[in-house]
Amino acid sequence: MEWDQRFNEDQQPLDQEVSTFIANPLWEKLINSLQTTYQVEPKLAYSSCSMGNGYWKGWNLKFKKGGKSLCTVYPKAGYFTVLISLNSQELADAEVLLQFCDDYTKRLYQTVAASKLGKALSFEVTNEKILQDVLAFADLRAGMAKKKN
Repeated sequence: MEWDQRFNEDQQPLDQEVSTFIANPLWEKLINSLQTTYQVEPKLAYSSCSMGNGYWKGWNLKFKKGGKSLCTVYPKAGYFTVLISLNSQELADAEVLLQFCDDYTKRLYQTVAASKLGKALSFEVTNEKILQDVLAFADLRAGMAKKKN
């Protein structure tokens, strides 16, 4: 059963239900890292978006720091998708960060068209390397990007 069918707009999922549906240890690593690094808690929001045949529809979890969106997480069966929107001023730093990223992330970045507002990157988090890239881009969004040696 799809996420949006299991939890409709009138039935907000509990934290444990989100974890059970995702059923991936990378989920706990993401949550723990965001909470520890930024002292943030996810805020559940319901999306009725029908783009991508309903890919974005259903409950999602938004992480914000100081009113600035770090990322939005969309639960999927066995994995999760993380949407990170970079503004146009962050693109130059993102291109520097990209040289340290996994090939998946490099391909994703290159295939997403930039607009005058920036880029919206949609990561399907299926392994540790992609998770580390997501966390690096969250650092960039938070203004905490660190140069790697």
